[in-house]
Amino acid sequence: MDRREIAALLAYIGRLDPRTIRTDQGEARDQLAQWHELLGDVPMATPHGWDARVAARQHIRTSPYQILPADVARPWESYRRDRLARHSDPTPSADPDDQAAWTAELVGTRRAVAAGIAEPAQARAITSGRDGTDPRLEAMLREIGSCIPPAARAALAPYRPARAAREAAIAQGQPDALSVRCDWCRAQPGEPCRRRRIGPDDGVRATAPRATPHPGRLDLAAAQQAQQNEQVQQSAMA
Repeated sequence: MDRREIAALLAYIGRLDPRTIRTDQGEARDQLAQWHELLGDVPMATPHGWDARVAARQHIRTSPYQILPADVARPWESYRRDRLARHSDPTPSADPDDQAAWTAELVGTRRAVAAGIAEPAQARAITSGRDGTDPRLEAMLREIGSCIPPAARAALAPYRPARAAREAAIAQGQPDALSVRCDWCRAQPGEPCRRRRIGPDDGVRATAPRATPHPGRLDLAAAQQAQQNEQVQQSAMA
């Protein structure tokens, strides 16, 4: 803000809090010089959400203490930090071999974002969602059916027997046993069934994951799938 803008800000503050008004000409001049020295690098307003008058009004509305230049400078610094935290440097258009031009463009973009002149550049999401969806990624996932290539999935199968068995069962149209809780080993949905290791005293010493679910869990998953299919058919007929 220049001296004229500082004077306008002080006049606005004086209307809201008469305690800040200086009737003596010398005191008013000193007040103007002090505020200009401390807020000379703070803009009056920016195109993207900052307004010094709003910060001043917020302080006067919520604090019983007389406003100081710091009560405007602190919100401005918070505004700058928030914008830079949400900013992801876009690739400069300058020649990458021209290090000076490349750096100057990056610095200029950051300064414009921090000063409220430009909006922060958001990093584009690489997964599907409401915002930042990449149509090419969605088409690729629809084509291959998974983010893991088939060759990699086959190579991982020996190290993930439970998951491999689950995927094979689903591919054959069988119910997903891991979608329900196992009443035998108490495995929760999504977890593989576990095998109990019995010691010489008939006590359970340890458990180990099974590659295949317990038969009771398969029956429960099949019953649940049949119930869901029946509900779908009834909804379609209604």
